[in-house]
Amino acid sequence: MKNDRRHFLVAATALLAGAMLPAHAVAQLELQQAGALRIAVYANFAPYSARGKGVDIALGQALAERLGLRAEFVEFTADENMSDDLRNMVWRGHYLGTRPADVMMHVPVDAHFAAENDKVEIFAPYHLETMAVARDSARVPRIAGSAANAFEVFTREKIGAEVDTHASDYLLQVLNGRLRDNVVHFRSVADAVAALSRKEVAAVMSTRAQLEAALKDVAGYEIDAVALAEMRVTGWPLGMAVKADHHELAAALSGALAELQRSGDLARIFAAHGVTHRTP
Repeated sequence: MKNDRRHFLVAATALLAGAMLPAHAVAQLELQQAGALRIAVYANFAPYSARGKGVDIALGQALAERLGLRAEFVEFTADENMSDDLRNMVWRGHYLGTRPADVMMHVPVDAHFAAENDKVEIFAPYHLETMAVARDSARVPRIAGSAANAFEVFTREKIGAEVDTHASDYLLQVLNGRLRDNVVHFRSVADAVAALSRKEVAAVMSTRAQLEAALKDVAGYEIDAVALAEMRVTGWPLGMAVKADHHELAAALSGALAELQRSGDLARIFAAHGVTHRTP
């Protein structure tokens, strides 16, 4: 997904995209600013969005082009939970003065979560995210079977995780906390993978997308899916969110995403960032 938005020829793509969505249809979309799609993405969240690059940045750019709009991005820091993020970036705005976006990327498509956030519409799943472990195969066998079998090795070997993540929480609690002394925390998945390449840890647990991207230029490591009965959440579809009453915008974005899927552009966006696209 190296479609860096700075490199797009806005005028040319607008002409092409305008042919896909008539001008009168664009005019009916519920946008804060005519001609622009304001897109909220998480900050410092490679490979999805970091300093103007990433999967969600390129996907947002492609969606805007399909609608004949100019993409305008706002990268924001995650709040206490995603419901707070939806309030700050979609339906109300941040108390520090940041106005909401037209659409927010990277929102879990889950019926229970959607019911708890009725001021937004969550729709258009575009990727299935899963948990995984990257490992040094000489030190750690394939992650399979029960948690007792799959993670027993980490009573002896160290495993890395980004601090304050689902992976970290799981590793600290699994096997009644027996792994705690061997769980090494890092500020980012990239830092954890760097430690793996230096042999400071034998494995790293995170989302598959983050591990694939961090290891795309590093050879010699295996990535195993983590699909254990003892793990509450092992995968979730990623989609988008708009205000609950912005039905035309949601429909237009859903249609644009379907076109990107049919053309193969969506898979190419993920592949350009070292991530294997998985259809939800």
